[in-house]
Amino acid sequence: MFESAEKIIAGNWKMNLLPGEGLLLVNELVNNLEVQKTKVILAPPFPYLSELSKKLKSKPGFYLAAQNCHHKSSGAFTGEVAPQMLKAMGVEYVILGHSEQRSLFGESDEWIAKKIQNALIAGLNVIYCCGETLDDRDAGKQFDRVRSQVQTAFNKFPSDRLDQVVIAYEPVWAIGTGKTASPEQANEMHAHIRDLLAAQFGKNAAQTVPILYGGSVKSGNAPDLLSCPDIDGALVGGASLVADEFIEIVRSAEKL
Repeated sequence: MFESAEKIIAGNWKMNLLPGEGLLLVNELVNNLEVQKTKVILAPPFPYLSELSKKLKSKPGFYLAAQNCHHKSSGAFTGEVAPQMLKAMGVEYVILGHSEQRSLFGESDEWIAKKIQNALIAGLNVIYCCGETLDDRDAGKQFDRVRSQVQTAFNKFPSDRLDQVVIAYEPVWAIGTGKTASPEQANEMHAHIRDLLAAQFGKNAAQTVPILYGGSVKSGNAPDLLSCPDIDGALVGGASLVADEFIEIVRSAEKL
């Protein structure tokens, strides 16, 4: 279990909301949420990062994340964004390894590991996503799949950088499907990930890494998921686009 009592609730907007809609959503959140025990991270589309960085700068407990970045600092990579650019804009976190990047754009574990290294060098915190498909789980290979992802991502990883890492376990079969891993299934995988980190970095170091659950998290299931001993927060997709839903999820974390 993550040593800190602080929970993390991250909202991944994906490719949603027009600028005015995004600003309205953020206004609803900052005007109706006062957080004491929760870190709230918002990941809007790239075009909104600059404006929202200004908006969130003076709001305690709120942080800004990008949804992806390249593994190089600069170069002829049309359409890509370097982590150093994100850092210069006031972005503090970046989501890497999301299942949609893996499945839709063919990102490999090795490619994602390169992105992690450059993001850390740029001074960003990384939210690293891992998780199995339904086929993996049906075949009883979910632990092997996540083991492979985690070990590749953090191969030769410097332990003094662990304070820049957040892990998000997202069973692919539960993302955007309305299905959710049971609290028992989610907690079991979180404990597995913690054991993997402990084997590589030592038990004490592993305890410092927050592990979030993602996969159709809603206000209705958030309390049960967040109450699990090895679940340190949530990476929220669709529900992060609805102010009332996201506010209730954050308040569930605040009550723990």
